[in-house]
Amino acid sequence: MKARRALHFVFKVGDRAETARFYRDVLGMRVLRHEEFEEGCKATCNGPYDGKWSKTMVGYGPEDNHFVAELTYNYGIGDYRLGNDFLGMTIVSSQAVSNAKKLQWPLKEISAGVYETEAPGGYRFCLEDETSSKEDPVLKVTLAVSSLQKSVDYWSKFLGMKLYEKDEDKQKALLGYGDNQCKLELQGIGQAVDHGAAFGRIAFSCPKEELPGIEALMKEEGQKILTPLVSLDTPGKATVQVVILADPDGHEICFVGDEAFRELSKVDPNGGKLLDEAMAADKSHEWFAKRNTPKPSA
Repeated sequence: MKARRALHFVFKVGDRAETARFYRDVLGMRVLRHEEFEEGCKATCNGPYDGKWSKTMVGYGPEDNHFVAELTYNYGIGDYRLGNDFLGMTIVSSQAVSNAKKLQWPLKEISAGVYETEAPGGYRFCLEDETSSKEDPVLKVTLAVSSLQKSVDYWSKFLGMKLYEKDEDKQKALLGYGDNQCKLELQGIGQAVDHGAAFGRIAFSCPKEELPGIEALMKEEGQKILTPLVSLDTPGKATVQVVILADPDGHEICFVGDEAFRELSKVDPNGGKLLDEAMAADKSHEWFAKRNTPKPSA
C-alpha cells in the first residue's frame, strides 16, 4: 500500500456567516477555496439534499500537507441536529486561544492550558494553548465508537491505518497514516452512535489505482459502501474519483484519488473573496423571514 493522507472533515453548517467568523477570526484559519453548486453532489458531500449548496475549505495551509475543514452549506437548511458521533477536533495553537479570549468567544478550561469551545452549530473543538511543533496545528479528530476493538480492527485491518496508542481503561485509540499527519482518535462510549442529522464525513486520499481495490475489499468483507466508485466533476477543475464507505458505527469515510485531488485542491487566492460575495448575495434567510417562518431544520 502506497502513502495515504488525511485530508479533511466535512461539517454541515446552518449559519455560514458566523461559521466563517469562527474559523477565520477565532481559529485563525484561512479560506483555501470556495465553490457554489446548483444541485446536490453525486457523492452526497452536502448530505441528502438536491438544492443549491456551497463548499468552503478552510485550514492553516494547503491540503497537500494540512488537515482542513470542509464547510458545506445548504441554502434551504437553517440548522442540523447533532448526535454523539463527532467528539471534537484538537488544535494546538496559542494564537487561537488568544483570539477566542480577545473576541470573548466562549472558552471552558478543561485542564491546564487546554480549552474547549464550540463552532456555530455545536461542533466541539479542543484548543491547546501552545505553539505546534508540526507544520499543521490540527492534531486529531475524535469520533465516538460503540465497540473500540471492533473499530480498531476495521480501521487498521481494512483501511491500513497504523495504531499509535491504545488505552483500554479510557477506551481510547489513536490511529493514523503518518507521524506528521492529523490523527484519528476513536473513543468508546459504550452505547450506540447517533449521527443526528449532520452526518459528518472524514476524507483521505490514496493513489487512484488503489480505489477499486478498496471497494473490492469492502465487498468481500461484507462492509458497507455508501457510494460505489464514482467520478465527481467540478466545473473548470480536475475530475476526481471517490468511493464512500461507512465503518461499523456508520461514520462516513471518503477515499479520493490523490493525483487528481492535488490538482483540484490547489489553494485559490480568491477563495475568501468568493465566500464573502456568496454570503452577501445570499438572501435565503430574508426569504423565510418575510414569510414569518424560520429556515427548516435538517
